[in-house]
Amino acid sequence: MTFGADEMEFLRSHGIARLATLGEDDQPDVVPVACEFDGAYFWVGGSGESVLRTRKVSNVRAGRRKVALVVDDLPSFDPFVARGIRVYGVADGPVERVGMVGPGLYLRITPHVSWSWNMAGEPVGATWYETRRAVHDGSGSGADDLS
Repeated sequence: MTFGADEMEFLRSHGIARLATLGEDDQPDVVPVACEFDGAYFWVGGSGESVLRTRKVSNVRAGRRKVALVVDDLPSFDPFVARGIRVYGVADGPVERVGMVGPGLYLRITPHVSWSWNMAGEPVGATWYETRRAVHDGSGSGADDLS
């Protein structure tokens, strides 16, 4: 199973995410990033050589390639409405490409597991939102299990 149509629409309509990488001292580092989803991979990066000096790129280049990515929003406080997708994956790169912020160097993130909640944008009820979990095949072309 791959991302559902509602998840794909959500991911493509949000250009900001939070990316967590692991530093050399085993300290997680999370930063807001411009993020593009092409239907198979997530792309995070930017223009110029300065992107090579960022912690996220340094961590991945040092072989700490496991990452976590969250794309979410809070469309309403009253009533309370929260939506989001969390992704665990593996980052490669940086790769030269033209992306949402122009030509530059980008990390390519292959999703392995994702969790989504409230893609329909419903107000929270008596219980918290049900979560959809998908296990992706790691090729960037889809998923092979849903649980």
